[in-house]
Amino acid sequence: MTTEANQNSDMVKMVDIHKWFGRVYALRGIDFNLKRGETLGLLGDNGAGKSTLIKILSGYHVADRGEIYFDGKKALIHSPRDARKLGIETVYQEQALAPNLSISRNIFMGREPLKGLGLLDKKVMDEESMQALKHLGLRLRSPDVPIITLSGGERQGVAIARAIHFKAKCVILDEPTVALSVKEVNEVLEFIRQIKREGISSIFITHNLYHVYDIAERFVVMARGRKMADVKKEEVTRDNLSDLVIKSAMVE
Repeated sequence: MTTEANQNSDMVKMVDIHKWFGRVYALRGIDFNLKRGETLGLLGDNGAGKSTLIKILSGYHVADRGEIYFDGKKALIHSPRDARKLGIETVYQEQALAPNLSISRNIFMGREPLKGLGLLDKKVMDEESMQALKHLGLRLRSPDVPIITLSGGERQGVAIARAIHFKAKCVILDEPTVALSVKEVNEVLEFIRQIKREGISSIFITHNLYHVYDIAERFVVMARGRKMADVKKEEVTRDNLSDLVIKSAMVE
């Protein structure tokens, strides 16, 4: 039986996680851990089970069997609200931003500060939003700028700044560099390095080994609902890692 006492080196520990969707056996006894302050690459082909595993950690799905420990304690995560209360923030591929709202409204979405008569405290939102962006190294001209006018890299920066501002202990990044230009990819990778400098654990889910290899310290490879490999960066080259992902996808 896994005990809380031996979880202390891990920020996240998922033990024997199973998930079914009807007759589809999506996760088949996954053991997964993320160390404190670690940047981990979660790799695998479409249908490998990566998204299902992460959606269980972020509260969008509930495991049918297994245990989750977070920050050294057993955790019951039944909703995204439960995950956020623990300090788990997710930056989705589509960024989960409202394109027609301002930067500050997006950063505080669902957590808006109020003043007298239940009105939004726009001054606090604007000031703290710009501080959060500046802290990440992202300098935008105004908190009132609509998200729709920003580049893809800037939008990812806003989503990551939101996670850091609300004191995340673990940030999940779901394909954060997909469909971005080379310049925007470099911006987002630098944002992720800032997460590392903050001492925040992060999970970088991607198909792009070139983006994740330079930034992650460890790689977990999944295929067909199973964990196929768990390797440290110093144990594998980029080419070896690519071969590992390809061979894992071919295993029956």
